[in-house]
Amino acid sequence: MNGTHSMTPGVSFFTRNKRRMHKYGIIIAFFVLCLIVAAIGEVQVAKGAWTSNYFLSNENMLIVLRQVSINGILAIGMTFVIITAGVDLSVGSVLALSGIVAARFATSNSGLAISDTAHAVMMPLIIALGIGIVCGLINGTVLARYRLQPFIVTMGMLSAARGLAMLTTDGNPVSQLNRDFRWLGNGYMAGIPVPVIIFMVLFGLAWLLLNKTIFGRYIYAVGGNPKSARTSGINVVRIKVLVYTLCAALAGVAGLILTARTGSAQTSAGAGYELDAIAAVVIGGTSMAGGVGTLPGTFFGVLIIGVMNNGLDLLGVQSYYQQIIKGALIVVAVLLDPSRKQQRD
Repeated sequence: MNGTHSMTPGVSFFTRNKRRMHKYGIIIAFFVLCLIVAAIGEVQVAKGAWTSNYFLSNENMLIVLRQVSINGILAIGMTFVIITAGVDLSVGSVLALSGIVAARFATSNSGLAISDTAHAVMMPLIIALGIGIVCGLINGTVLARYRLQPFIVTMGMLSAARGLAMLTTDGNPVSQLNRDFRWLGNGYMAGIPVPVIIFMVLFGLAWLLLNKTIFGRYIYAVGGNPKSARTSGINVVRIKVLVYTLCAALAGVAGLILTARTGSAQTSAGAGYELDAIAAVVIGGTSMAGGVGTLPGTFFGVLIIGVMNNGLDLLGVQSYYQQIIKGALIVVAVLLDPSRKQQRD
């Protein structure tokens, strides 16, 4: 007899197809969720509570896509960080700081305002990116060079960035943003919301960076086994610094778009956004142990959270329950993570 059987007696279907389920399970989960929400919508129509199934309307689909674009941009950066076995808790505060400082260059009630159309968009973008890059450099440098826990370092940045956001405007919002700047958050191109286009462009670039470059391979190597990566000649410190810088820079872009969409910059903006980003990444199959994860998985994780929030909003469910469900999803996703038992250095 020769070895193995393709259909081993007593082995379940899920065990035999474990790898396939791990690869495509998130996509199946997304479509199942959409079907459930759509079915509930049909029930609401049949009961007379809704005049039509709002969930399936084109308008609602665009609303969902616009809403998930902010979390999607944050989740892109968070994917890079978590693949290196780290976490960035400061993205929500960096988002707020970037948005509120950049907004001062896009409002008519400030001496910093720039009236030229091109500069009214480009200058706030440069400012937001610059703030994000500085915050990320600080995070990455401190935790990588001194080998500190990312949780502690980024929690410190969470507090510092939020404090700087309040200090910048004495706790007051920045409003009266010019129309050209607000187009970034509310405009359309070919019928598609601008934030969605920005998200998709950034997603495509990030996918190429992670999957088609040496830098991307180094990220997986550092997350999988930092000691082996260091032995093979990879500059682990540099990789971690660049990853945290990228994550914070994307938080700066997200802050810019959120400010443009809401029409004002609030010091409280982005509070709790780090939870949504981490949830999307973990639900999408990226291992908190590092070395495992994909951006397509994160993409569907973002969509799952967006559809879930949208469906619960349409049904009038309080936001408190949404937080409970997201917390439960994170725990379940970590429990299902096949890499959770890996030993870390």
